[in-house]
Amino acid sequence: MRSLPDNFNALVVGSSGGIGAALTAELNAVASCGHVAGLSRSGPDPLELTDETTMVAAADRLRAAHGTIHLIICATGILSSGGAGPEKAVSDLDPERMAAVLAVNTIGPALLYKHFVPLLPASGKCVFAVLSARVGSISDNRLGGWYSYRASKAALNQIVRSVSVEVARKRPEAVCLALHPGTIETDLTRPFARGRYTHTATRSARNLLTVMDNMSASETGQFFAYDGSAIGW
Repeated sequence: MRSLPDNFNALVVGSSGGIGAALTAELNAVASCGHVAGLSRSGPDPLELTDETTMVAAADRLRAAHGTIHLIICATGILSSGGAGPEKAVSDLDPERMAAVLAVNTIGPALLYKHFVPLLPASGKCVFAVLSARVGSISDNRLGGWYSYRASKAALNQIVRSVSVEVARKRPEAVCLALHPGTIETDLTRPFARGRYTHTATRSARNLLTVMDNMSASETGQFFAYDGSAIGW
């Protein structure tokens, strides 16, 4: 991460998941990274995306311990809720399961922005990235289905875009990104990917960190794949 200052602080939300754990490990190996904090549901101080009070408490702890965070990555998400799997047809829609997916994939990250943007430094490059998904692209949707997941990621992309505009007013060098990590073999994807994996979690983490390192304020509010290619909204 050559574009961030020496001894920079990083935070991975969802650090117990497949990609989150890989991102945490890769950041711990970066010589210029001073500290990597990890937050998850299973940590000693659990963070629940559906419980805003846990976010407030986590932000307060990080502010007291580190002051500012230069790199924040939200690596959380669910494909479906209730054990039914992503919807194949509109007739499969269930309002409660759909609301649960939106709560985790859209509302949760939006609230992370609300409480963790104040931890970003006022000057110098900083990054706040969230893991989205290519299926959240409306222009790239040619197969249909997966209604709740697609909608939740499309809405998340809009959140990133709006937040980037607001953040830039006080932090002109900040970079807010929506990132597609590829199809990685994790507990999240294993039941559905059917072997169509693009690379390992470790390779994905390295690719994503490279993308974040290469982006500047001119790319804030945009949507990129793990190889640095732009994805249409």
